[in-house]
Amino acid sequence: MIKYRNKLKEVDLNKSYKIIRKPIVTEKATKLSEFNKVVFEVASKSNKNEIKGAIEKLFSVKVKAVNIINTKGKLKRFKGVLGKRNDIKKAVITLVEGNTIDISAGV
Repeated sequence: MIKYRNKLKEVDLNKSYKIIRKPIVTEKATKLSEFNKVVFEVASKSNKNEIKGAIEKLFSVKVKAVNIINTKGKLKRFKGVLGKRNDIKKAVITLVEGNTIDISAGV
C-alpha cells in the first residue's frame, strides 16, 4: 500500500495570477461569506494544492480547505447556430478563523 502526501507546492506570484482568475459575486457566494468562505473562478488545469498556495500568496491569509466545482458549459443557440458556453472551474475557499478577504478592494 502506497501512501500519498499532499505537499503544498510553492507557487510564484505570476503563476498565482494565472490560477486565480476572478472572484464570483453572486447571491449564493455572498451567503457563504457568513461561514468564512470565498468563491473564485480558477484555471481549469489547476489543482487544490496550487489554488491553496496561490490564495495564501496573493492575499496573505491561511486557507483551511479548498473545494472545487467543475461546471460544464451549456449548449445554446446563437442566431440559429448551435454553440457552447465555456466550461468553468470554481473554487470554494474556506479560511481559518480570523482571516478575511476583501473582494471589493482588489489585489
